[in-house]
Amino acid sequence: MTDKNSFEVIIVGGSYSGLSAGMALGRALRNVLIIDGGQPCNIQTPHSHNFITQDGKTPKELSTLARQQVEEYPTITFYDGLATNAKKISNGFEITTEKGDVFTARKLIFATGVRDIMPKIKGFAACWGISVIHCPYCHGYEVRNERTGIFANGDFAFHYAQLIRNWTKDLTLFTNGESTLNQAQIDKVTKHHIPIVQKKIAAFEHHNGNIRQIVFTDNSTFQLKAIYARPHFEQHCKIPKALGCELTEQGLLKVDVFQKTTVDGIFACGDNASPFRAVSNAVATGTIAGAAINNKITEEEF
Repeated sequence: MTDKNSFEVIIVGGSYSGLSAGMALGRALRNVLIIDGGQPCNIQTPHSHNFITQDGKTPKELSTLARQQVEEYPTITFYDGLATNAKKISNGFEITTEKGDVFTARKLIFATGVRDIMPKIKGFAACWGISVIHCPYCHGYEVRNERTGIFANGDFAFHYAQLIRNWTKDLTLFTNGESTLNQAQIDKVTKHHIPIVQKKIAAFEHHNGNIRQIVFTDNSTFQLKAIYARPHFEQHCKIPKALGCELTEQGLLKVDVFQKTTVDGIFACGDNASPFRAVSNAVATGTIAGAAINNKITEEEF
């Protein structure tokens, strides 16, 4: 192993959170490698909102500028590719990439996000992030007062009904089959004039990701402008779990307030460790992780 393959910190994931951690560490003069595969989860989202000073920018604009700024720090190195394996070694960790390159570091940060598991409904994936949306704080203002749907069931459907009603009163809940809301929840939803449609959905008809109507299996349709959904997800990167990092009940990496995982020397930030999926949160947790790791190294060296 040559010195050029050894770093103080390796960051796996080079989107908002990983770049934010990289900037904090670069400004702390740390020798850092950022490994990134170039596939962020918001790749087809047209605009990013609710991030002060950057409201309305495209995700690509934000990530491009962020990378350019982080590249200005001479102790930061970028590697374009995927990390595929890792193991604990005597003085830290060893990371192997899909190309067979091997790097070592004293500390690791995983800023790898999550992978959304799309339901097998025609048109859903094409609309995801465009008109099938997950966060009213990120997207709700742009479809305020429009005819809007909720694609959910049970407790989560009830929560969304409470929340989204603040952005529009023209709201319909689609459970895609028999409702699992309890009677008290049904009473509350109907009290606020939110219809509950239990028909099975066959497709989301759309134009370039902009939904036009829902088509049900009985061939009836329902026109609308946007629909909220939160599909199941999994960790985008399996390496943290393989290294022994614990997950929460929701499937997120378990971290403390300083973004430290349950394995010493490994930190995580961004969507893989937080249910609040927003650019601002990714940036904030990345900054915390970078600063916390620098602090840990300084304590070890002092």
